[in-house]
Amino acid sequence: MNVLKSNNLTSNIYKERFNLCKFMTTVHDVEPEKLITAISKDFKGKEEFKAPEWTKWVKLGRHKEKPPMNRDWWSTRLAAILRTVSVKGPIGIEKLRTKYGGRKKFSRKPKRFVKASGNIIRKLMQQLETTGLVEKDKNKKGRIITKKGQSMLDKAAARLVKEEKKK
Repeated sequence: MNVLKSNNLTSNIYKERFNLCKFMTTVHDVEPEKLITAISKDFKGKEEFKAPEWTKWVKLGRHKEKPPMNRDWWSTRLAAILRTVSVKGPIGIEKLRTKYGGRKKFSRKPKRFVKASGNIIRKLMQQLETTGLVEKDKNKKGRIITKKGQSMLDKAAARLVKEEKKK
């Protein structure tokens, strides 16, 4: 997963939101990278979010040449998908495949975009569904976040805001 370095401008925007939002902290009030790392730390110790055995050897898509270097990539991707479902609303596997896809190098041909692995994203969504953080939308195709999942994200965001204010 590409982690963008936050520049000073974006961090100032989030700090202004901290001061404006005095009643309840949400997912939108915290930088995405910090929220994803905080939630992935929560996922690491739990048995229901354990990565399958085959994740040691799998690539994340056709555009990748090697497996991920981060050993905890399963929990990081799980947290990123949970945040995406929360922010984007009803979202399906194909849109997530497009989001996590990338450019594939061909020998002499120009590079072109390919989607990420659908099996990995499907298994991640199934894990989130079995734990009750995400559910299928009845009206549209795709998944939406449950109250339990939104509560988990908001608590993690509030925890990050408190840590930021202490500094």
